Amino acid sequence: MKIVEERTSAGAVTLYDFEPTPDRICEDVTRGLTAYPKKLPPKYFYDEAGAKLFEDITHLEAYYPTRTEISILRAHAADIAGAIGPHARLVELGSGSGDKTWILLRSLDSPAAYIPIDISRTQLIEFALKVSEAFPELEVAPVCADYTAELELPPAAGASGRTVAFFPGSTIGNLEPADAERFLARIRRLVGADGGLVLGVDLRKDPAVIVRAYNDPEGVTAEFNLNLLRRINRECGGDFDLDAFSHRAIFDPAGSRIEMQLVSSRSQVVRLQPDPDFGGVVEVSFDSGEHITTEYSHKYDLGSFADMAARAGWEISSGWTDDRGWFSVLLLK
Repeated sequence: MKIVEERTSAGAVTLYDFEPTPDRICEDVTRGLTAYPKKLPPKYFYDEAGAKLFEDITHLEAYYPTRTEISILRAHAADIAGAIGPHARLVELGSGSGDKTWILLRSLDSPAAYIPIDISRTQLIEFALKVSEAFPELEVAPVCADYTAELELPPAAGASGRTVAFFPGSTIGNLEPADAERFLARIRRLVGADGGLVLGVDLRKDPAVIVRAYNDPEGVTAEFNLNLLRRINRECGGDFDLDAFSHRAIFDPAGSRIEMQLVSSRSQVVRLQPDPDFGGVVEVSFDSGEHITTEYSHKYDLGSFADMAARAGWEISSGWTDDRGWFSVLLLK
């Protein structure tokens, strides 16, 4: 971990930096593309361009999760804040643009610290500066890191309440169930025995509603998906022809999940050359119609999610849903 002061025209912030190096990114990409079936880690969607594209997705009419979760948080922010308690240290996993963060921070009773954790460095710094300006008495300590990996929290000088993690956006659904269970156990260790977790869970519903959310008519999700190849070309010496791949999102009822894919339109060989010291050129062959899985998005019912959380050492103490039962915000202890 590096501790650096980041300065912008808007001010300065102390950043705790675990940002993955290009070599680590290329190692993960090479491992995924040479596996069968091919896959890429969705955490690498979020370079500067990818973070902006995802922000655009959250405002699309077809993409229901963000606005539904925000409506739940607005309706029940006082109840959630009361359950968290005063003087808490709020740790946000995947802070992004922070639309949901404002709702919770403004409702908390004298929060002691806010620790946003995100892999998108530029967006993280910009948002941390905005929070510092809006809450001058609040300790803000941004951490640039992959929050699915082991990490340590910055010291909190004035925190006398609980440490509570905030994990909105139904991002828990991007993990395979076994990985999600391990992740929940890791967060339990991170926040401590008296800690808590507030998270969003996308619930099972009509598959047509779900599929449309990941195949928006405007094509923004397609561009978001393809941008991952653009990043690989830039950072790992790839020669992906983006015109030779297309976006596809399908619903797997057996797994209760969306599978987001990039499909090769022809037989082709793609080359990666991350670094001369990395091991030379890596060639990846594609058949026509072969796909790369770039993301899963699991949809849960509350019973199965509660069982998984319990195996990781959590208990659901409170929960709130929208009128249609499409989404839930849960408080775990």
